[in-house]
Amino acid sequence: MIETIYQRRSIRKFTNEKISDENILTLLKCAMAAPSARNTKPWEFYVIKDETTQQSLRDVSKNFAFNSSLIIIVAGNTDKSMTKNDNDFWIQDCSAAIENILLAATSLEIGSVWCGIYPVKERVEAVRKIIKEKENIIPLGLIHLGYKAEEKEAKTQFSSENVHFI
Repeated sequence: MIETIYQRRSIRKFTNEKISDENILTLLKCAMAAPSARNTKPWEFYVIKDETTQQSLRDVSKNFAFNSSLIIIVAGNTDKSMTKNDNDFWIQDCSAAIENILLAATSLEIGSVWCGIYPVKERVEAVRKIIKEKENIIPLGLIHLGYKAEEKEAKTQFSSENVHFI
């Protein structure tokens, strides 16, 4: 597990090879193994295989414009959250789910990059419109997934300057 964490890197160049449905299911199962405040599980997952929809998502932001074969959007459902509002623990819950997807992808030798949607209002509204969802669904992150067309060295970003013992 520790090696997988070090090997997880943001990949922005992908081959055209499609990810199998079996691997997609594994990624989603790993996502839903994430911790959730009071076990509310306020997450929703949008698996985008359709190329036209993928292109619409890429057009939302230059930061989304990667050539992956698969996009997964992780969104919070405020109807399922603890306080039923947009400033809630759903953010941490969905972030943990995203990290699980990234680590599972790395272990399957699938490249990935997490692109932020929330809290940028314009991105939230644009993505919500593309996936045809209501106000209670708040897209948090867009994950590009695909087989790597670039390699990056495993690393940690450890800095003792950021560690405080009390």
